[in-house]
Parts: sequence; structure tokens; C-alpha cells
Amino acid sequence: MTPRESLLAQAAQRILITDGAFGTEIQNWKLTEADYAGSLGLSKDQKGNNDILALTKPEVPESIHRAYFAAGADIAETNTFSANRISQADYAAEHLVREINVESARMARRVADEFTAQDGRPRFVAGAIGPTNKTLSLSPDVNDPGFREIDWDYLVEVYREQAAALVEGGADFILVETVFDTLNCKAAIMAVKQLERELAREVPLMLSMTLTDLSGRNLSGHTVEAFWYAVRHAKPVTVGLNCSFGATQLRPHVRALSQIADTLIMVYPNAGLPNELGQYDELPDTTAALVREWAEAGQVNVLGGCCGSTPAHIAAIAKAAAALPPRALPTPERVTRLAGLEPFIMAA
Repeated sequence: MTPRESLLAQAAQRILITDGAFGTEIQNWKLTEADYAGSLGLSKDQKGNNDILALTKPEVPESIHRAYFAAGADIAETNTFSANRISQADYAAEHLVREINVESARMARRVADEFTAQDGRPRFVAGAIGPTNKTLSLSPDVNDPGFREIDWDYLVEVYREQAAALVEGGADFILVETVFDTLNCKAAIMAVKQLERELAREVPLMLSMTLTDLSGRNLSGHTVEAFWYAVRHAKPVTVGLNCSFGATQLRPHVRALSQIADTLIMVYPNAGLPNELGQYDELPDTTAALVREWAEAGQVNVLGGCCGSTPAHIAAIAKAAAALPPRALPTPERVTRLAGLEPFIMAA
């Protein structure tokens, strides 16, 4: 059974659980710059480079994977959100991109397989790819709207390099998450499609958009409906929302996406909104009660947490969703659906 087939089989039986935030869990270790840097001899300060811990202090991300699986997660997201050539250049570690991703995926795969061996329940590994800190759609120079820091071909290659390493390490899926620019996401899709041709097999995609304001748009201006119509051709195994806001603010956008997407819906919101100090105060039972409303309404197939969430949040979400049926996939009418910043349906 392929990873796509296995995930769909599990998702037909119950609401699945993906894991929670890594950054806040890593902060609990109170690591020093020396902990991050290890013996790699890099020329820049490494503090905050969470991805590199796969090489310098692997017991940290491994323990976090174990905590989330123990809390009830079915899916582990690799600790590779910024493990791409563009983001790692900030740390003078771009030459380590392949090694970071391979080791991170191997670690998640090993822990996932250990938990599966204990109870026979399939566990999955999603190779996490963040948006980078560059955008294809927008100019960083207000005086030059046509300027771009990078071009399409370069970003496709950046994503292909990371995706190839994640698959080599054992990832089942490539999760393109926190999509603030739909064009960046489309570059990631092309990269994975190129990788599929090289490997002569499917590499299933998971796509997750992030909203930047309460009107329900990402930074490039797309609504959730327009985003779906722009990426549906990729046939992702899941589509959904992450980060953005807390569950309360995402409610109407989850409902809108669930009505039109003929694939699994995966949503992992922040644990509420941050306080004045940037900390997340929302308690696990509160988050679980809010996302349970989506499950009760038949709007989701996979639930988890983003910024501020902990293993306790994931355990509470898993408990809240355990007895509820998964969302049934709709069968949309066959019409031409196009997308600019708004969705457009061509009359039959």
C-alpha cells in the first residue's frame, strides 16, 4: 500500500492527529549557542537555528517526536521548517541542507516506526517545508514594484533540493506549510513533480496555507477558495490551514475550504493568540474544545497544533476528536474553476 493509500484508509476510519509546535518545545531545553553549533565549525552564531539540531543535538528533536506520538499523534512533521538553502544562508549553513533534511527525516521515521511496532497503528512522516523568507509575488522594495530578490527557477531548485533529501530520509509526504505566497507554493509543487519524475514514483503533497489577516487572505492576497483552485491540480492528499490565528478566528475559513476541497482537510491552528510578551496562554482543553467544533460539524480529517501548542494540547485534541467521525469528502460539480485573488467559477 502506498503512503497515500494508507493515509486515506486510516482517514476513512477516524479523524487523524498531526503533531504540534517544535519551537516552543525546543525553547524548554534552554540551549546555548554552543549546543546549537556543536562541532560543525560554522562561521555564524547558530542560536535559534532549530533545524540544525538534527546534527548537533539530535536528542532534542527526537524527544519531541516521542512526546507527540505518546500524546496520540498519527503524523510527525520533520523539524525542517527552515532547512532550505535560502533560510540556512542566514546561518552560513546552506552547505548542510541535504544532511539536515536526511537526518531529520530518518529520525522521525525511526520514531514513527517504533510506535507503529508497539501497537500496529500506522504512523506517518510529513517532510516539512516552510515558505522561506523570500516571496515571488511581492517586491521587498516599495519604490520598485517589479523587483524580486529571487526568481522562479531558483526557488524551484531550492525546494527540490530539500524535498529530495526529505524523501531520501524516509518521509511519506512533502508538507508545504505556512504558505503566505501562493506562487511560492506553486514553485514547491513543481519541485516535487520534478522529483517524482526523477524517482519514477509518486511523492504525495500536503499543502497548508496561512492567513495574514481576518479577511481570510494570505500575504499574496488569495482567499482560501482561490488558493484551493490555484493548487488543486497538484492533487494533494491534504489541504488546509496552519498557524495564522487561533481556532476561533479560523472557523469561517475552515468551513469554506471544507465545502469545496475534494481531498482531506488538515488544520493545525496556533494555541490562541499571543499575549503582550509573545507567549501563548490558551490551555489544552480550550484549544481542544474549539477544534472539536470543526469535527462535530464534519469539516476536518486531520487536526493538530501550531505555534504555542504542546504535547498536552495534542493529547487533548486527540481525546476530543476520538469519538467523532471524519469529514466525508464532497464531490464537487464539474465546472471550470479559476483563481486570481478571488475564486472564479465559469458558468456551464
